[in-house]
Amino acid sequence: MGTDAENLILEHLKQFQAAQSRLDHRFDEVILRLGHLERGIAHLDEACALLSLRMDKLVERVARIERRLELA
Repeated sequence: MGTDAENLILEHLKQFQAAQSRLDHRFDEVILRLGHLERGIAHLDEACALLSLRMDKLVERVARIERRLELA
């Protein structure tokens, strides 16, 4: 009877280890995907900052043109 209980415990431990291995694999995938997402957000932030700078320069140029033409 002791051997049956030991075998049952070993089987449960093997199942737990397999489940833990699957969870570890999924967790690694989530971390990888999160890293990609963070890099994408950083890229969008950089692009937004560049567009903002370009827009500021255009606003300055339009204001200067308006002053020269005495429109403002």
